[in-house]
Amino acid sequence: MGCCSARCMLILLCCLQLITVLERQVFDFLGYQWAPIMINFFHIIMVILGLFGAVQYRSRYVIMYLLWTLLWVGWNVFVSCLYLDLGGLSKDGDILSFGVSSHHSWWKENGPGCESERLPSAGWKNQQNPELTTVLSCWLEYQYIEILHCIIQLLVSLPGFVYACYVASTFSEEDDSFNFIGEFHHPSKPSKLLF
Repeated sequence: MGCCSARCMLILLCCLQLITVLERQVFDFLGYQWAPIMINFFHIIMVILGLFGAVQYRSRYVIMYLLWTLLWVGWNVFVSCLYLDLGGLSKDGDILSFGVSSHHSWWKENGPGCESERLPSAGWKNQQNPELTTVLSCWLEYQYIEILHCIIQLLVSLPGFVYACYVASTFSEEDDSFNFIGEFHHPSKPSKLLF
């Protein structure tokens, strides 16, 4: 097995996906965005299953990862459209927090170079938070940071999808090779006798 084989590339891409989605999960937790938190959690599970399938030569796990990747790509396209206000979607809505709270992206107030000013609210007794925060300026607006997260996920997921297709087809072909002496033969695994 070479170090640049499709299996090794899939393992590398899965590890890279885990790192990037864990970073994304942290910031979604900070912003109390419940829909992305749940989807990221499922993505972490599916990437771990795909990683396990690639390491252990299990085509079913790689196929599960492959199918999930299609949903993950769709989710990231949806989130990008949401933050760009495309297709009747609005970033100011509470769709990502399931309408449970009025929370929004953590990057809205804490982005790179954001200066915020806390103003006392006149009707603080009626507000959920006793202070209002006004963001004066940012180097990069929060919706573009969220879109960059989606683009990074897409740039890692699309090659992962291609390599998963190839690896799953390779594993399926190798699963069909039976030796008629009582063992399955896999070229990169040591032979074992089945009793």
